[in-house]
Amino acid sequence: MAQTERPSRRARLEPALNTTFFDLPLALTAKRSPNLIAGDEAHFAAIAAAIEQERTHVAARLDELRRRRGDTGAELRDRDDEIRRLSSRMSTLERYGAEACLGRIVPEASAEADPEPLYIGRIGLTDASGIRLLVDWRTPAAEPFFAATHANALGLASRRRFRWSSGRVVDYWDEVFDLDSLGDAAALDDHSSFIASLASTRSPRMRDVLGTIQADQDAIIRQGARGPLVVDGGPGTGKTVVALHRTAYLLYANERIRAGGVLVIGPSPDYLAYVHDVLPSLGENSVQTCTLRDLVPEGRDAATDGGLTVASSLEMVRAVEAAVDIAERPPTRTLTVETPWGDAVLGAREWAEAFAAPEPGLTHNAAREQVWAAIVEIIADQVDAAREEDTDDFDAYDLVHDGPRDLERTLAANELLRGTVARSWPLLGAADLVAQLRSDPGVLSRIAPWLSDSQVRSFQREHPYRWTVEDLPLLDAAHRRLGDPGRADAARRWRAAEERERARMAQVTAELIANDDSDMGVMSMLRGQDLRSALVDRAALSEQAVDSLAGPFAHIVIDEAQELTDAQWQMVLARCPSRSITVVGDRAQARQGFVETWEERLARVGFGDAHIATLRINYRTPSEVMAVAAPEILAVLPDANVPESIRAGGEPVIRVDVSQIQGVVADWLKQHEEGVACVIGAPWFEGGPRVRSLTPTVAKGLEFDLVVVVEPASFGDGIAGAVDRYVAMTRATGQLVVASSALDG
Repeated sequence: MAQTERPSRRARLEPALNTTFFDLPLALTAKRSPNLIAGDEAHFAAIAAAIEQERTHVAARLDELRRRRGDTGAELRDRDDEIRRLSSRMSTLERYGAEACLGRIVPEASAEADPEPLYIGRIGLTDASGIRLLVDWRTPAAEPFFAATHANALGLASRRRFRWSSGRVVDYWDEVFDLDSLGDAAALDDHSSFIASLASTRSPRMRDVLGTIQADQDAIIRQGARGPLVVDGGPGTGKTVVALHRTAYLLYANERIRAGGVLVIGPSPDYLAYVHDVLPSLGENSVQTCTLRDLVPEGRDAATDGGLTVASSLEMVRAVEAAVDIAERPPTRTLTVETPWGDAVLGAREWAEAFAAPEPGLTHNAAREQVWAAIVEIIADQVDAAREEDTDDFDAYDLVHDGPRDLERTLAANELLRGTVARSWPLLGAADLVAQLRSDPGVLSRIAPWLSDSQVRSFQREHPYRWTVEDLPLLDAAHRRLGDPGRADAARRWRAAEERERARMAQVTAELIANDDSDMGVMSMLRGQDLRSALVDRAALSEQAVDSLAGPFAHIVIDEAQELTDAQWQMVLARCPSRSITVVGDRAQARQGFVETWEERLARVGFGDAHIATLRINYRTPSEVMAVAAPEILAVLPDANVPESIRAGGEPVIRVDVSQIQGVVADWLKQHEEGVACVIGAPWFEGGPRVRSLTPTVAKGLEFDLVVVVEPASFGDGIAGAVDRYVAMTRATGQLVVASSALDG
């Protein structure tokens, strides 16, 4: 093999910190050999030094930007965008030192030179001399680190993965694809870092798994963002891991998605708390997360009804739309409007013209202001035309748009006109609209003739303002269609404040011009309307609040999507017009059943051309646990996608009496200083610092070292009961205990 004479990479990377980055236990003495880790030590030192140097540079740059004042709106926007970008970078730099390195890959040797390792990191990093220290894990160059297999090495000789703890490497593993090219510079193990990490204890937050992403998962993560992608897989297959890492990848690789933003919708607050740290750990701090409840103001206090109702159907969403359409019908009576400058007549043609004036896409309540503005214009035109021959210099248009707006004020004081418009295009609140449909069957039957009598009756409520989760899609549709009824008043107040500000500036301008004694009369330039408008201090004018979850978003991730009703899917669709979504779910975990395919379901609710990516390997659940859990779901769904576990936990499933639960948990806590446990199905059980007490529904998406499932038979019959048992049992990563009353034997 030809040898290069240039200095080795280790020589070119002078250690910057007098410390060691390896803290290998005595059991791994063989891995301490300098022949194996000296190069990594030097590289880690260079990484730590470069990160510290960049921290200093970014901090100085942020300080400079925060002191800078922009002269124009564009400059201010560019400054704020740069501050956000650098702040996100600083957050990542402060979070990690050398442990930003996930591992390294060594290409196959060539005839020209010995291969140099390529270090893969959470971020890309280059030192002051231009040496590339880390390659961002999302780049094409880093893909072989995740995707290489012994069947397809992708040009690699070897791959090393590091396991970090408190800033030190506590273990590492080498996978060698070309043994001849590595010689003795590799620590060969009979298991991979990924398999070894599966048995590690859990915590209240999802653990970091970026360094152990597998080839089947990486292939999904790097797929494009066009249209819906369904990540389908059973318990423990890493669906959520894939979806969140895919989010970070898309934000890095797709400028449209970074500019348009991403929303992650989870099934519960517990789930959101569990995954809260994943995206920030990947350097992404801009992603918004929520549950479906959070999308609607009434969602926080909505009760869980527990079953599907007519409210869950698209037919009821159509009823909400119909109710709004009826509230936008022009008057049928001709109205004569008297003004000091002459009379105007509003007949069917004039009403129709005014009611057709709002711009497409405006909410109902916001559009009423444009209807009113159109009515004022129509009346002004009529008054102007009537007096055109009598007064040459009279122009009602000027009364509408300049000065004190005498005509508009006169019309606003006309109670008959105002009342007619208010009745024909009323300001409506979403909750009030839906509550009326829930309390007045006559109204619902009239506006939604496609509903049967039984459907109308089933939607009625004794307390129409007591919401359930099934009502949220209707409330969301109403909010989106109506808008905030208070925004119209806020808009009027804003315009009044702007008019006062303009009047103030006009007075200031007049005084400046009057006192201008310069030869060129510079202040006369202020007579220009555009310049006077530019002087208005818009910072002094109130701003209206914006719903940050209203969208649109460039991409949406929806987890546990198998549970969504058709109406709930409309809440997602309304916020993602591009249809670029990552759908995460398992048809076998749908409590209400899921008999169709993902393609059929998504096409029916408005997302077409879905691509399905299936995960079939269970990395989380020990085979002993799956042996007990799988029959529960296969009994009701013989074709369920039950994944194959790749590890045995060594702990058999234990069956105890319910009276022993407290003792089981207490003994486990004494024996395990780390890890978390969960008791599922016992509302009376009080949790603790490392023990949760949850229902099967809330436990979805979570994982625990110890799981105690209480009275699984009481979860119910049919699909819902079987799903609850299956979900509860497969939360266990180590030990499963099944507790039942009057246990025989």
